[in-house]
Amino acid sequence: MIKLILIGIKDLKIIFRDRAALIMMLLAPFLLTLGMGLVTGRFSGSSTGISDIPVIIVNLDQEQLGNALEEAFTGEELAGLVEPTLGKSPEAARQAIDEDTAAAAIIIPAGFTRSVIPQQGTFDEEPEALQIEVYANPARPTGAGIVKSIVDEFISRIEEGRISGQTSIFQMIISGRITPQQGEQAGMDMAQRLENEPLDEALAIKLNTDTNEVEAVQFDVLAYLAPGMALMFLMFTVSYGGRSILAEKAQGTLPRLLVSPTVSAQILGGKVFGIYLTGVAQMLILIGATTLLFQLKWGDPLGVLVLVLAAVFGASGWGMFITALARTPAQVASVGSAIMLIFGILGGSFISLEMMPPAVQMVSKITPNAWALDGFTTLALGGTLPHLSTPITALLTMGMVLFVAAVILFGKKNLVQN
Repeated sequence: MIKLILIGIKDLKIIFRDRAALIMMLLAPFLLTLGMGLVTGRFSGSSTGISDIPVIIVNLDQEQLGNALEEAFTGEELAGLVEPTLGKSPEAARQAIDEDTAAAAIIIPAGFTRSVIPQQGTFDEEPEALQIEVYANPARPTGAGIVKSIVDEFISRIEEGRISGQTSIFQMIISGRITPQQGEQAGMDMAQRLENEPLDEALAIKLNTDTNEVEAVQFDVLAYLAPGMALMFLMFTVSYGGRSILAEKAQGTLPRLLVSPTVSAQILGGKVFGIYLTGVAQMLILIGATTLLFQLKWGDPLGVLVLVLAAVFGASGWGMFITALARTPAQVASVGSAIMLIFGILGGSFISLEMMPPAVQMVSKITPNAWALDGFTTLALGGTLPHLSTPITALLTMGMVLFVAAVILFGKKNLVQN
């Protein structure tokens, strides 16, 4: 065990003496985080980096639900987040987005309220399906995504109220409490109540930003960007460590170690331990640096530490698996660099996964970046270690499966064979 630890510490020292490796491990993610922070306005004095998102609202409905959505954006709840402008023409709103004067346009079609709430004498008729259009500006993906999320939440509340109303009426008819004829009247009474009280809790949006018991949590956009960059370059670190194993084999130092009084399991275990130590050190240095220099709050310290250990374990599994598949150090370097970028994109290091298609979100589950970033976001939003059970379990499982696969492949390749 002591030999294993000594080999790991020796490899850690060697990597941290390599200036090129330090640039990729520490300087590159730090500078990218700094650049992304500047782009998002994190260092311009805003507490969250996201504020005053320009949005154009075209309310052609002018009835209860359309007015409720308009009030949601123009009310005090979102005053610090969005900067709404009321428009009259959908075409003019879309043109304004095309000219990059706003992040998104919300177009509420005429008759939207009546398509959701049945009117007198039309209860048996299938209402025309009308949809609220969110015309997003691709040049402002973050702001457009936030606007879309708010509209989606509004729509989900409407659907929730509509479906619960229908279910209640059907249940009363099935249980015999009312007749089918009375069901129509009950539905009309419910629709009338919704019309009279458009801001009823069942439909209205209320963004709870504060409570009496706990302090409000302000999400720092840098708390998403910094771990995203750190995790992306973590893949470089683990593939770089794997490359050193094949490099030592090619140089003949690994076979000489294997004929020494040290058993092969200790040597390979020490190599893997060195990769793991390097990854942990890289993550902790980046976390410490962003905390000190950017006053970034990562969240629960215990949760951060456990999540870092699990994330590095999962990433190291990928590093060893890539090494086991490759034949030369050059192959590990090229494949590792490609995997680093692909996992960075799929894992949400550049763009939030919520803005990606469902298929991409599903594929992202194979990356340690996605699970770890989910955990870091949870911590930044006030979560603690008990809230990280899913990402930590996924990362540990991923690492374990990949390590077993790598060991099997190493055994078949006979690592000491030239």
